[in-house]
Amino acid sequence: MNILLVDPDFPIPPKSKNKCYFLPIGLLKIGSYHKQQGDCVQLIRGNVGKENIRRRPDVIMITSLFTYWSQNVIETTCHYRNLFPAAKIIIGGIWASLMPEKCKELTGADEISVGLYKDGAIEDINIDYSLLDSPIDYQIIHASRGCFRKCSFCGTWRIEKDVIYKTSIVNEVKKNSLIFYDNNILANPHIENILKELSTLKVNNRNVYSECQSGLDGRILIKKPQLAKLLKTAHFRNPRIAWDGGIKLKDSIKKQIAILRHTGYKANQKDSDIYIFMLFNHDIPYDEMCQKLDYCKKWGVLVVDCRYRPLDSLSDNYAPRKKSQLNGEYYIHPGWTDGQVRGFRRKVRQQNIAIRLGLPGNRYIQGVEKGFVTI
Repeated sequence: MNILLVDPDFPIPPKSKNKCYFLPIGLLKIGSYHKQQGDCVQLIRGNVGKENIRRRPDVIMITSLFTYWSQNVIETTCHYRNLFPAAKIIIGGIWASLMPEKCKELTGADEISVGLYKDGAIEDINIDYSLLDSPIDYQIIHASRGCFRKCSFCGTWRIEKDVIYKTSIVNEVKKNSLIFYDNNILANPHIENILKELSTLKVNNRNVYSECQSGLDGRILIKKPQLAKLLKTAHFRNPRIAWDGGIKLKDSIKKQIAILRHTGYKANQKDSDIYIFMLFNHDIPYDEMCQKLDYCKKWGVLVVDCRYRPLDSLSDNYAPRKKSQLNGEYYIHPGWTDGQVRGFRRKVRQQNIAIRLGLPGNRYIQGVEKGFVTI
């Protein structure tokens, strides 16, 4: 078969298309599998003309990301339906898996693929990165799929219903930089073995460095503090802790940071490499979120803010460069306001810059007010 894989023209800056956070890893796995089956495979980014398609496709597989980027998937499906009306169109990915009926209704796709392709049977496949339009200097790895946590705001456990663990990844590693896409890497019962493998593994006679895209489950870190040392010896960079709960968890978060610092990760200085994930515009009120932010400033850790959108949102018209927007233009939690959403994001960025510059909080804020620091 001739298979065309399509990554829609999502609102991602062109320079970030091949960054680890937006790489269409699902399409790459599917493409690698079908190439091994003898099919002709081409991966396309965005909506292009026929002159850019090497072979007339029999099947067009389109990925979907967040539900609020659904319009991009709809437009892409329409574009390729008009170009190749005889081709079968299949849509998979996050939106397709969370809202399959709505996805089929709005796109008119012939088939909606829910969850992992072929029920996860191709998870161990060696990915053919030559499908991309330019080379990358890192490798995507999954040591597990799914998550045993059932956080209300998260779609992972709804999409990846079966939790799958690998016992080893050493035979998969081909590059010196790994990006783990696991949603809860520390929950893998074989994580100690995997980290020990990475600590001694070399590619081209050089160490292998790793990073986890998602936050570390600090509750597991407290129960098994030895994992922090293993993360460090395995050359894991920039550990991220998830602080999804309220201020009452501050002692737990502080302990998690202390465990990481004890093994050599840094906080409270210019080269801090510990991050805290914070979900905002959600159930925790603005004032309490600011208190959490103050504790992070006190501890000297960087913050990654994550603006909440409901899992069934079909659009997101938030415009960060605008001074204000009306309620209804984008999702604002009933307990929040547009001003608080923008104010919290601004506080996070100011605080992170202050930590990176090694400035005390008050000195930094004064500098911002006087125009000494550009944000």
